[in-house]
Amino acid sequence: MQTPETAAAAPATELFGSFVLGGDEFALPAVCIREVVNFPEKITALPLSPLFLEGVFTLRGSVIPVVNLGRVFNPAAPASEPSHKIAILDYDGVLIGILFHATGEILRVRPEQRSTLSYASCDVHGVVAGTILLDDGARLLQVLDPAALVRIENVPQVLALQGAHRQSARRSQGERRQCVSFRVNGSAFAFEMSAIQEIIRVPELQASILNSALCLGRINFRGSQVAVVDFATLLNAGPGVAAAGRVFDGDQRIVIARIDNATIGFLVDSVDNIINFYNEEIMPIPLLSKARAGMFGGCLSKPELGDVIFLDHKQIFSSNEITEMRTGHANLYPKDEAKSVHALDRAALRSQRQVYITFGLGNTYAMEIKQVREIIDFSDAITRPPGMPAFMRGMLNLRQQMISVIDLRSLYQMPPLDDAAHAKILIIERGEDRYGLIVDAVENIMTVNDNRRFTAPKMMRNPSAHGDPRSEMEEVIDIDGEGDQHKTLSVFECERLLQRLAREMPALAA
Repeated sequence: MQTPETAAAAPATELFGSFVLGGDEFALPAVCIREVVNFPEKITALPLSPLFLEGVFTLRGSVIPVVNLGRVFNPAAPASEPSHKIAILDYDGVLIGILFHATGEILRVRPEQRSTLSYASCDVHGVVAGTILLDDGARLLQVLDPAALVRIENVPQVLALQGAHRQSARRSQGERRQCVSFRVNGSAFAFEMSAIQEIIRVPELQASILNSALCLGRINFRGSQVAVVDFATLLNAGPGVAAAGRVFDGDQRIVIARIDNATIGFLVDSVDNIINFYNEEIMPIPLLSKARAGMFGGCLSKPELGDVIFLDHKQIFSSNEITEMRTGHANLYPKDEAKSVHALDRAALRSQRQVYITFGLGNTYAMEIKQVREIIDFSDAITRPPGMPAFMRGMLNLRQQMISVIDLRSLYQMPPLDDAAHAKILIIERGEDRYGLIVDAVENIMTVNDNRRFTAPKMMRNPSAHGDPRSEMEEVIDIDGEGDQHKTLSVFECERLLQRLAREMPALAA
């Protein structure tokens, strides 16, 4: 009979969870397994990541990197499939998802059934810590080392990021910020609004002796020669293609970013939305590649937008490639640079500058960006209560707040939009109320001097001009440029719109 004293002296058994990967069985200490989940509907790929990282997904407010264990052992192993399972490993506060083909069982393992692998102090530790022998040696499981798994590449940095994130959230809770999201090779990224000077269509690129896969060439931007960087190549998200061999489509844009006195243009596939967020919403992401790791500031996850990788523009500008490119163009074109600096100084003395977004509604219009809370994709998930006028599309639930959605084409007696693929909703805010304005597309973001804003000609303000919103707009902005680049745009005023809505639907004024 076993006494309490002998039971206390006997070696304790350990609990393990087993998993199947191909024809092999693996085991993890049960105490480290937070849960096992099905393969998520969407995994966001991280640029510059090693081959074994399938991507990241959000799980109850945490960003989980998914490691394909098969590719850790063999880089040529198959990619993930929707039928696979993910074990969420929680070790020292770091969360990581391990991809398996199937789950196994919970095992109670005695000490004599285990063996431990030892590594020389100078060797790199592998992710296999030992083995478990069951069924009289007929069944062998490889025991994975949780400490080694969370230290693949530089994963431990995520722990420090999490700590810094929590401290920052405590210090700055409630501070609202804005960023502009864009797409590169199918992935969504975002720059802080303050870093963006302008967003423009792709003009004709001029050759530079610094041309490379990364530097596509240069553009003349308000008297300054600005290098254009291929963002896909910067992220290793796609093969570098020389500008001479490329055809740029109508959705592509150049994001002009400025840090201090340095300006760089980034070629992106499309500009999507303006995102409103708070500091505490930026979730840390694991830095699974040492190359340019500092440029990834975190992840924003919005139900209506999905996962957006938030970029630290200051870190991008400090990278060696960008620094050399800026310095090289400044040295090559010193006269242009000098003219640009003096022109900017003179403009600063003459007037203030305002940032506008331009959008399509039959014609192109401009709106001060400070009037827009955020921009979201057009959605069919709009509830239309009975009794609403035709120009009221309905109500949209945006993060637990109801938005009154206005169909501007219907309001201004314009024909319906044939193709809503590029349609957007501009969210404007007045006190506690928010309204969504449906527009055909959002085109550009630009900075314009106040002295380029004028009273609109009377011809444009013809009150009898049905189907033309310009009849209600009292001001225009004049955009400098040559040929087709020179434009005069009517300025859309939200206050006038709300006044009209209050007249046509008094309930909105309540």
